[in-house]
Amino acid sequence: MTEHSARPTSRDVARAAGVSQATVSLVLGDKWRGRVSERTAGLVRDAARTLGYRPNLAARNLRLGTTRTALLVVPALTDEFFARVYTGAAEIAAEHGFGVVLYPSPEGVGPARDPFASARAALDGVIASSMATAALDAISGTDGADLPLVMLDSDPAAPGAAARVNVDIAGGMRGVTEHLLGLGHRRLLHLASAVDSWTFRVRAEAVAAAVRKVPGAAVRSVHAPLEVDAGRAAAERALAAPGARPTALVCDGDVLAAGACKAVRRLGLRVPEDISVTGFDDLALARAVEPELTTVRLPAEQVGRRGMAALLSVLEGRRPETGELPVTLIVRDSTAPPPPAAGGG
Repeated sequence: MTEHSARPTSRDVARAAGVSQATVSLVLGDKWRGRVSERTAGLVRDAARTLGYRPNLAARNLRLGTTRTALLVVPALTDEFFARVYTGAAEIAAEHGFGVVLYPSPEGVGPARDPFASARAALDGVIASSMATAALDAISGTDGADLPLVMLDSDPAAPGAAARVNVDIAGGMRGVTEHLLGLGHRRLLHLASAVDSWTFRVRAEAVAAAVRKVPGAAVRSVHAPLEVDAGRAAAERALAAPGARPTALVCDGDVLAAGACKAVRRLGLRVPEDISVTGFDDLALARAVEPELTTVRLPAEQVGRRGMAALLSVLEGRRPETGELPVTLIVRDSTAPPPPAAGGG
Protein backbone atom coordinates (compact mmCIF):
# COMPACT_ATOMS: atom_id res chain seq x y z
CA MET A 1 0.00 0.00 0.00
CA THR A 2 1.42 3.40 -0.97
CA GLU A 3 1.65 6.34 1.36
CA HIS A 4 -1.08 8.13 -0.61
CA SER A 5 -3.55 5.24 -0.32
CA ALA A 6 -2.94 4.67 3.39
CA ARG A 7 -5.67 5.74 5.76
CA PRO A 8 -4.83 9.14 7.31
CA THR A 9 -3.89 9.05 10.96
CA SER A 10 -4.20 11.51 13.83
CA ARG A 11 -0.49 12.17 13.37
CA ASP A 12 -1.22 13.34 9.81
CA VAL A 13 -3.98 15.65 11.09
CA ALA A 14 -1.65 17.03 13.78
CA ARG A 15 1.07 17.73 11.20
CA ALA A 16 -1.38 19.43 8.80
CA ALA A 17 -2.86 21.60 11.56
CA GLY A 18 0.49 22.36 13.16
CA VAL A 19 -0.54 21.00 16.57
CA SER A 20 0.21 18.00 18.77
CA GLN A 21 -1.59 14.66 18.55
CA ALA A 22 -2.93 15.30 22.05
CA THR A 23 -4.62 18.45 20.78
CA VAL A 24 -6.15 16.49 17.88
CA SER A 25 -7.53 13.95 20.37
CA LEU A 26 -9.03 16.70 22.53
CA VAL A 27 -10.70 18.44 19.59
CA LEU A 28 -12.04 15.37 17.81
CA GLY A 29 -13.14 13.88 21.15
CA ASP A 30 -15.06 17.11 21.82
CA LYS A 31 -13.13 17.72 25.06
CA TRP A 32 -11.23 20.82 23.92
CA ARG A 33 -13.31 23.60 25.49
CA GLY A 34 -11.28 25.44 28.12
CA ARG A 35 -8.07 23.75 26.96
CA VAL A 36 -7.75 24.69 23.29
CA SER A 37 -8.67 27.92 21.54
CA GLU A 38 -11.64 28.11 19.16
CA ARG A 39 -9.22 28.97 16.33
CA THR A 40 -7.03 25.91 16.98
CA ALA A 41 -10.06 23.64 17.21
CA GLY A 42 -11.21 24.97 13.85
CA LEU A 43 -7.79 24.27 12.30
CA VAL A 44 -7.91 20.67 13.56
CA ARG A 45 -11.42 20.08 12.25
CA ASP A 46 -10.53 21.61 8.87
CA ALA A 47 -7.41 19.44 8.60
CA ALA A 48 -9.34 16.30 9.49
CA ARG A 49 -12.01 17.13 6.93
CA THR A 50 -9.47 17.90 4.19
CA LEU A 51 -7.55 14.67 4.81
CA GLY A 52 -10.72 12.58 5.14
CA TYR A 53 -9.63 11.47 8.59
CA ARG A 54 -11.96 9.14 10.49
CA PRO A 55 -11.11 8.14 14.09
CA ASN A 56 -10.41 4.47 14.66
CA LEU A 57 -13.34 3.96 17.02
CA ALA A 58 -12.44 0.37 17.84
CA ALA A 59 -8.97 1.37 19.03
CA ARG A 60 -10.35 4.45 20.79
CA ASN A 61 -12.95 2.39 22.60
CA LEU A 62 -10.39 -0.13 23.78
CA ARG A 63 -8.19 2.70 25.03
CA LEU A 64 -10.98 4.53 26.82
CA GLY A 65 -12.79 1.43 28.06
CA THR A 66 -16.05 2.38 26.33
CA THR A 67 -18.04 0.89 23.47
CA ARG A 68 -20.45 3.82 22.94
CA THR A 69 -23.28 1.30 22.96
CA ALA A 70 -26.44 1.25 25.05
CA LEU A 71 -28.81 -1.67 25.52
CA LEU A 72 -32.55 -0.97 25.45
CA VAL A 73 -34.45 -3.77 27.19
CA VAL A 74 -38.20 -4.03 26.55
CA PRO A 75 -40.81 -6.63 27.55
CA ALA A 76 -41.83 -7.31 23.92
CA LEU A 77 -41.05 -6.32 20.33
CA THR A 78 -44.67 -6.63 19.21
CA ASP A 79 -45.83 -3.49 21.04
CA GLU A 80 -45.81 -0.28 19.00
CA PHE A 81 -45.10 1.76 22.13
CA PHE A 82 -41.68 0.14 22.61
CA ALA A 83 -40.84 0.57 18.92
CA ARG A 84 -41.48 4.30 19.32
CA VAL A 85 -39.39 4.42 22.52
CA TYR A 86 -36.52 2.83 20.55
CA THR A 87 -36.90 5.40 17.77
CA GLY A 88 -36.53 8.25 20.25
CA ALA A 89 -33.57 6.69 22.04
CA ALA A 90 -31.75 5.91 18.78
CA GLU A 91 -32.26 9.49 17.60
CA ILE A 92 -30.45 10.98 20.59
CA ALA A 93 -27.83 8.22 20.57
CA ALA A 94 -26.94 8.92 16.93
CA GLU A 95 -26.41 12.61 17.69
CA HIS A 96 -23.74 11.60 20.22
CA GLY A 97 -22.04 8.80 18.29
CA PHE A 98 -23.75 6.04 20.28
CA GLY A 99 -25.52 2.94 19.07
CA VAL A 100 -28.59 1.34 20.67
CA VAL A 101 -29.07 -2.44 20.75
CA LEU A 102 -32.71 -3.47 21.22
CA TYR A 103 -33.24 -6.54 23.40
CA PRO A 104 -36.60 -8.10 24.31
CA SER A 105 -36.56 -9.76 27.71
CA PRO A 106 -37.58 -13.37 27.06
CA GLU A 107 -39.43 -13.48 30.37
CA GLY A 108 -41.55 -10.40 29.73
CA VAL A 109 -41.23 -8.21 32.80
CA GLY A 110 -38.21 -10.17 33.99
CA PRO A 111 -35.81 -11.41 35.03
CA ALA A 112 -33.85 -10.66 31.87
CA ARG A 113 -30.91 -12.83 30.87
CA ASP A 114 -27.58 -11.26 29.97
CA PRO A 115 -27.65 -11.12 26.14
CA PHE A 116 -23.85 -11.15 25.90
CA ALA A 117 -21.06 -13.16 27.48
CA SER A 118 -20.85 -10.15 29.76
CA ALA A 119 -23.02 -7.11 29.14
CA ARG A 120 -20.79 -5.11 31.47
CA ALA A 121 -17.87 -5.66 29.10
CA ALA A 122 -19.86 -4.97 25.92
CA LEU A 123 -21.97 -1.96 26.91
CA ASP A 124 -21.76 1.50 28.40
CA GLY A 125 -25.22 1.43 29.94
CA VAL A 126 -28.70 -0.07 30.00
CA ILE A 127 -32.10 1.54 29.43
CA ALA A 128 -35.05 -0.60 30.45
CA SER A 129 -38.70 0.14 29.71
CA SER A 130 -41.68 -0.97 31.82
CA MET A 131 -39.75 -3.50 33.89
CA ALA A 132 -38.79 -3.93 37.53
CA THR A 133 -35.29 -2.78 38.46
CA ALA A 134 -34.49 -6.18 39.99
CA ALA A 135 -35.26 -7.84 36.65
CA LEU A 136 -32.10 -6.26 35.24
CA ASP A 137 -29.66 -7.64 37.83
CA ALA A 138 -28.13 -10.15 35.43
CA ILE A 139 -27.32 -7.38 32.97
CA SER A 140 -26.53 -4.30 35.04
CA GLY A 141 -25.10 -5.97 38.14
CA THR A 142 -26.74 -6.41 41.54
CA ASP A 143 -24.86 -3.56 43.17
CA GLY A 144 -26.00 -1.05 40.54
CA ALA A 145 -22.41 0.21 40.18
CA ASP A 146 -21.20 -2.03 37.35
CA LEU A 147 -23.32 -0.60 34.55
CA PRO A 148 -25.46 2.57 34.66
CA LEU A 149 -29.15 1.70 34.54
CA VAL A 150 -31.87 4.09 33.37
CA MET A 151 -35.43 2.93 34.04
CA LEU A 152 -38.40 4.04 31.93
CA ASP A 153 -42.01 3.75 33.14
CA SER A 154 -41.06 2.07 36.41
CA ASP A 155 -41.48 2.40 40.17
CA PRO A 156 -39.73 5.61 41.30
CA ALA A 157 -39.32 4.19 44.82
CA ALA A 158 -37.37 1.10 43.73
CA PRO A 159 -33.59 1.19 44.31
CA GLY A 160 -30.85 0.46 41.80
CA ALA A 161 -31.44 2.95 38.97
CA ALA A 162 -29.03 5.76 38.12
CA ALA A 163 -31.93 7.70 36.58
CA ARG A 164 -35.64 7.32 35.85
CA VAL A 165 -37.95 8.62 33.17
CA ASN A 166 -41.69 8.35 33.82
CA VAL A 167 -44.81 9.67 32.16
CA ASP A 168 -47.88 10.80 34.09
CA ILE A 169 -49.57 7.40 33.99
CA ALA A 170 -51.77 8.13 37.01
CA GLY A 171 -52.89 11.47 35.57
CA GLY A 172 -53.73 9.86 32.24
CA MET A 173 -55.87 7.15 33.78
CA ARG A 174 -57.50 9.61 36.13
CA GLY A 175 -58.31 11.89 33.19
CA VAL A 176 -59.95 9.21 31.08
CA THR A 177 -61.98 7.93 34.07
CA GLU A 178 -63.11 11.45 34.95
CA HIS A 179 -64.13 11.92 31.31
CA LEU A 180 -66.49 8.93 31.59
CA LEU A 181 -67.81 10.04 34.97
CA GLY A 182 -68.40 13.52 33.55
CA LEU A 183 -70.54 12.00 30.78
CA GLY A 184 -72.76 10.49 33.49
CA HIS A 185 -71.43 6.95 33.72
CA ARG A 186 -71.68 5.41 37.18
CA ARG A 187 -71.15 1.68 36.51
CA LEU A 188 -67.62 1.19 35.19
CA LEU A 189 -65.68 -1.94 34.32
CA HIS A 190 -61.89 -1.76 34.45
CA LEU A 191 -60.46 -4.16 31.86
CA ALA A 192 -57.01 -4.45 33.39
CA SER A 193 -53.77 -5.96 32.16
CA ALA A 194 -52.85 -9.33 33.67
CA VAL A 195 -49.21 -8.20 33.78
CA ASP A 196 -48.17 -7.53 37.38
CA SER A 197 -46.02 -4.44 36.99
CA TRP A 198 -45.81 -0.96 38.48
CA THR A 199 -47.32 0.81 35.50
CA PHE A 200 -50.51 -1.28 35.60
CA ARG A 201 -50.84 -1.10 39.38
CA VAL A 202 -50.74 2.69 39.06
CA ARG A 203 -53.53 2.58 36.47
CA ALA A 204 -55.77 0.48 38.72
CA GLU A 205 -55.21 2.80 41.68
CA ALA A 206 -55.97 5.88 39.56
CA VAL A 207 -59.27 4.46 38.26
CA ALA A 208 -60.39 3.46 41.76
CA ALA A 209 -59.44 6.85 43.23
CA ALA A 210 -61.36 8.78 40.56
CA VAL A 211 -64.47 6.63 41.03
CA ARG A 212 -64.39 7.05 44.83
CA LYS A 213 -64.78 10.80 44.44
CA VAL A 214 -68.19 10.50 42.72
CA PRO A 215 -71.20 9.50 44.86
CA GLY A 216 -73.05 6.50 43.45
CA ALA A 217 -70.21 5.49 41.12
CA ALA A 218 -68.68 2.03 41.25
CA VAL A 219 -66.02 0.09 39.37
CA ARG A 220 -65.16 -3.57 39.20
CA SER A 221 -62.11 -5.09 37.56
CA VAL A 222 -61.37 -8.06 35.34
CA HIS A 223 -57.88 -8.99 34.11
CA ALA A 224 -56.70 -10.19 30.73
CA PRO A 225 -53.40 -10.67 28.86
CA LEU A 226 -52.54 -7.75 26.56
CA GLU A 227 -54.05 -9.34 23.45
CA VAL A 228 -57.17 -8.45 21.42
CA ASP A 229 -58.77 -11.90 21.75
CA ALA A 230 -58.03 -12.11 25.46
CA GLY A 231 -59.53 -8.68 25.99
CA ARG A 232 -62.61 -9.66 23.98
CA ALA A 233 -63.15 -12.86 25.97
CA ALA A 234 -62.73 -11.15 29.36
CA ALA A 235 -65.02 -8.25 28.43
CA GLU A 236 -67.65 -10.58 26.97
CA ARG A 237 -67.79 -12.63 30.17
CA ALA A 238 -68.02 -9.53 32.35
CA LEU A 239 -70.72 -7.86 30.27
CA ALA A 240 -72.81 -11.02 30.12
CA ALA A 241 -72.59 -11.68 33.86
CA PRO A 242 -75.76 -11.40 36.03
CA GLY A 243 -76.60 -8.04 37.52
CA ALA A 244 -76.61 -4.49 36.23
CA ARG A 245 -74.41 -4.19 33.17
CA PRO A 246 -71.55 -1.63 33.15
CA THR A 247 -72.13 1.33 30.87
CA ALA A 248 -68.43 2.06 30.30
CA LEU A 249 -65.22 0.05 29.99
CA VAL A 250 -61.90 1.61 31.07
CA CYS A 251 -59.14 -0.42 29.41
CA ASP A 252 -55.45 -0.53 30.33
CA GLY A 253 -54.42 -0.35 26.69
CA ASP A 254 -55.73 0.20 23.16
CA VAL A 255 -55.25 -3.50 22.39
CA LEU A 256 -57.59 -4.48 25.23
CA ALA A 257 -60.02 -1.74 24.16
CA ALA A 258 -60.14 -3.16 20.62
CA GLY A 259 -61.06 -6.53 22.14
CA ALA A 260 -63.70 -4.85 24.32
CA CYS A 261 -65.31 -3.26 21.26
CA LYS A 262 -65.55 -6.70 19.64
CA ALA A 263 -67.17 -8.08 22.79
CA VAL A 264 -69.78 -5.33 22.81
CA ARG A 265 -70.71 -6.06 19.18
CA ARG A 266 -70.86 -9.82 19.77
CA LEU A 267 -73.43 -9.21 22.48
CA GLY A 268 -75.59 -7.28 20.01
CA LEU A 269 -74.75 -3.92 21.59
CA ARG A 270 -73.22 -0.74 20.17
CA VAL A 271 -70.22 1.46 21.00
CA PRO A 272 -70.82 4.12 22.28
CA GLU A 273 -74.64 4.15 22.21
CA ASP A 274 -74.95 1.28 24.68
CA ILE A 275 -71.46 1.03 26.17
CA SER A 276 -68.55 3.48 26.06
CA VAL A 277 -65.00 2.13 25.70
CA THR A 278 -61.69 3.88 26.38
CA GLY A 279 -58.12 2.84 25.60
CA PHE A 280 -54.65 3.91 26.70
CA ASP A 281 -51.45 4.59 24.65
CA ASP A 282 -52.96 6.02 21.42
CA LEU A 283 -51.40 3.39 19.18
CA ALA A 284 -52.22 3.33 15.45
CA LEU A 285 -54.84 0.75 16.41
CA ALA A 286 -56.84 3.44 18.24
CA ARG A 287 -57.77 5.04 14.91
CA ALA A 288 -58.02 1.79 12.97
CA VAL A 289 -61.03 0.50 14.93
CA GLU A 290 -64.54 1.80 14.37
CA PRO A 291 -65.57 3.91 16.17
CA GLU A 292 -62.15 5.43 16.80
CA LEU A 293 -61.03 5.12 20.41
CA THR A 294 -61.06 7.74 23.10
CA THR A 295 -57.64 7.13 24.66
CA VAL A 296 -54.60 8.62 26.37
CA ARG A 297 -51.64 9.56 24.21
CA LEU A 298 -48.23 8.72 25.68
CA PRO A 299 -45.16 10.57 24.34
CA ALA A 300 -43.28 7.37 23.52
CA GLU A 301 -40.55 8.90 21.34
CA GLN A 302 -39.96 11.56 23.98
CA VAL A 303 -39.62 8.82 26.62
CA GLY A 304 -36.88 7.22 24.51
CA ARG A 305 -35.16 10.54 23.89
CA ARG A 306 -35.25 11.48 27.58
CA GLY A 307 -34.02 7.99 28.55
CA MET A 308 -30.99 8.13 26.26
CA ALA A 309 -30.24 11.70 27.32
CA ALA A 310 -30.39 10.59 30.97
CA LEU A 311 -27.90 7.79 30.30
CA LEU A 312 -25.52 10.21 28.59
CA SER A 313 -25.82 12.57 31.56
CA VAL A 314 -24.98 9.78 34.00
CA LEU A 315 -21.98 8.69 31.92
CA GLU A 316 -20.70 12.27 31.84
CA GLY A 317 -21.28 12.88 35.54
CA ARG A 318 -24.13 15.34 35.02
CA ARG A 319 -27.54 15.38 36.74
CA PRO A 320 -30.26 13.95 34.45
CA GLU A 321 -33.40 15.94 33.73
CA THR A 322 -36.23 15.10 36.13
CA GLY A 323 -40.02 15.39 36.21
CA GLU A 324 -42.80 13.31 34.68
CA LEU A 325 -43.60 13.72 31.01
CA PRO A 326 -47.20 14.88 30.40
CA VAL A 327 -49.83 12.76 28.65
CA THR A 328 -52.84 13.87 26.60
CA LEU A 329 -56.47 12.75 26.73
CA ILE A 330 -57.69 12.20 23.17
CA VAL A 331 -61.50 12.19 22.97
CA ARG A 332 -62.91 10.37 19.93
CA ASP A 333 -66.15 8.57 19.07
CA SER A 334 -66.01 5.54 21.38
CA THR A 335 -67.41 7.48 24.36
CA ALA A 336 -70.81 9.11 24.91
CA PRO A 337 -73.33 9.55 27.76
CA PRO A 338 -74.90 6.31 29.02
CA PRO A 339 -78.24 5.29 27.49
CA PRO A 340 -81.23 6.70 29.41
CA ALA A 341 -82.55 3.20 30.13
CA ALA A 342 -79.30 2.36 31.93
CA GLY A 343 -79.89 5.14 34.42
CA GLY A 344 -76.15 5.65 34.85
CA GLY A 345 -76.32 4.44 38.44
